[in-house]
Amino acid sequence: QVQLVESGGGLVQAGGSLRLSCAASGRTFSNYAMGWFRQAPGKEREFVAAITRYGGNTYYADSAKGRFTISRDNIKNTVYLQMVSLKAEDTAVYYCAADRALAEQRPPAVGSEYDYWGQGTQVTVSS
Repeated sequence: QVQLVESGGGLVQAGGSLRLSCAASGRTFSNYAMGWFRQAPGKEREFVAAITRYGGNTYYADSAKGRFTISRDNIKNTVYLQMVSLKAEDTAVYYCAADRALAEQRPPAVGSEYDYWGQGTQVTVSS
């Protein structure tokens, strides 16, 4: 099994930056594609970004493209989400998720396809 712990959330002003981290347990981290999702109060969880097993490809929601960057370090068993030019609408709880992958393939963009989830970290953007 995989345990995921997010960190790095906080309160920032619109236009600011924040870097989220997700630390994973185990030595088989590279067997998993990783994704970031977010959920605002009263709304469904939505896809933000994903990265393949070895970091060869990244994918973004339209709302994140150009502002967010997902990356991973398979030595540190950590995935990151660098966020810049934050907007009030980015306010949400951000979740890290792991999807068991058989190859360096495109990760799913739907949360139901992921196998493991962290507890989330709150990001609040003031305007």
